[in-house]
Formats: sequence, structure tokens, C-alpha cells
Amino acid sequence: MTALAEASAVLFAEAAALDERRWADWLALFTEDAVYHVPAWRDETTPTSDPEAEISLIYCASRAGLEERVQRITGGRSVASLPPPRTAHAVSNIVVAEDGAGLLVRSVWTSHVYNVKRREQHVFFSRVTHRLVRRESGWRIAHRHALLLNDCLPTLLDVYSL
Repeated sequence: MTALAEASAVLFAEAAALDERRWADWLALFTEDAVYHVPAWRDETTPTSDPEAEISLIYCASRAGLEERVQRITGGRSVASLPPPRTAHAVSNIVVAEDGAGLLVRSVWTSHVYNVKRREQHVFFSRVTHRLVRRESGWRIAHRHALLLNDCLPTLLDVYSL
């Protein structure tokens, strides 16, 4: 299988797990030390770059942070996620670069989110970069950076939105 096919399989698995709310499967795609970052925009043309010193829309420094978010979503502690929104993710424009550490994967994600409670729908679109590393169980996400391009948010944002 080519690097493009392997990387695409991981991205498509991530999108399907989010859409089907298979949270354990989604979390299993990430390494223990995975970083998940959605920067804010400093101005109209420049996103923030340092999640430790600048504002981010979402920042988790490890999979434990993602696990905590999932517990809030599934455990009723996220009022915005009750009832859970319906989502459909489309992944396109996948480009893969191989290096000694794994795969650097760039793609475009479009997320359609339907808020059942408010009967509203929103579309989010992002340029996403994944760093994939090989583990015994297959390719895993070591870093996910999603640059949300339409960041004037008409609704709440969480990992299922991206």
C-alpha cells in the first residue's frame, strides 16, 4: 500500500469515527503524547502559533486532554453537546510527505454540523496537518493541527466540529 493510501485510510477512519460517535475508536487513533491544536487568528491573515503563550480555539497537549473532552461530550457535562450534533466530515486534497519520523499529511476538511437542539446547520472548513507515526498497531496520529478558516463561529465548537 502506498503512503498516500495508508495516510488516507487514517484520515477517513478519523472522520468516520467522529461522524458515528465512536469515541473509543477515535481516541485510539492518537498516540498517548499526541498534540491536538486549533489555533485562533491573531489578525485577518496570521494565525497564532504558540499554544502555550497565545490563544487557541482548542489545545490539548496529550491524548489525556482529548479523553477529557470526550468524557464531557458523552457524560452530559457539555450542555452544548446535548443532544449530540449530527456531523458529516469530508476529507480532500490529501498530500503526503514521508520522512524518517513518519508521515506528514496535509488535507482539507469540511465538516457539516447539524445542531439538533437549535435546528441549525453550520459548515466548518479547515486546512489540517497530521503527523502520523508507525506503531505496532498501525499508523497513529502524533500531532493534529487544524487551521479553521471560517473562524467567526455562529455556534459552539468542539472536536466533532473539525
